[in-house]
Amino acid sequence: MTQMGMEVPPLDAGDALFLDFDGTLAGLQDDPETVFLAPGMADVLETLARRLDGALAILSGRDAGDLSARVPGGFWRIGNHGLIPLAPGVSAPDARGAAPDAVRAAMEEVSFRFSGTRIEVKGPVLALHYRQVPEVAVSLGKALAEAGLTSAGYRLQHGKFVFEAKPQNANKGRALARMMLEPPFAGRRPVMIGDDTTDEDAFREANRLGGLTVKVGAGDTVARHRLESVTAVHDYLKELAGV
Repeated sequence: MTQMGMEVPPLDAGDALFLDFDGTLAGLQDDPETVFLAPGMADVLETLARRLDGALAILSGRDAGDLSARVPGGFWRIGNHGLIPLAPGVSAPDARGAAPDAVRAAMEEVSFRFSGTRIEVKGPVLALHYRQVPEVAVSLGKALAEAGLTSAGYRLQHGKFVFEAKPQNANKGRALARMMLEPPFAGRRPVMIGDDTTDEDAFREANRLGGLTVKVGAGDTVARHRLESVTAVHDYLKELAGV
């Protein structure tokens, strides 16, 4: 399949497939609560998981419990930017930790200053969304950079209309590397498909391991292949699943 002039190779039965959720498997929406898999995609993913002997994981910045409500529980779900991996059939833990009070207070203070923004709590990860007021991106980023989050062991990452305050170990690349050491992923070629800046860490790690990396949409990336849209991802996965 060719998209944007770049051919994306087919998967092999010996691959391990990692998929982002928002902006990759499902289209971005103003309200993240309204985002779900398109009809039929759950069956496609389950078919692929069987063909890969279970080596398929949804690797998302969403909270693990929230992610589990949006994708089938029969394969791996890795939420909170890699902090909480859930094996097939395992439910998200009731206790998922929380951001330090200082980080939460700093994010709330900045959000209060910028009308139209809102905070989403994802366990220890805090996301400050500004999709309703995109014109504040630069000044919002500056305010957050000056909020002292790094002193609390956190780092700030800018995504699509969102700034996320994450613990230093919340990293999709580290999560992918850990999974590649364990069954059923060990010994396989990692394949990572994602669309946002948080996926770049996973792209780098998959590249380091000799894997296949696919960026969804426009923008600078270290991924070596590209698909133009969520629809193109769906078509690619359906082709791989033979449906």
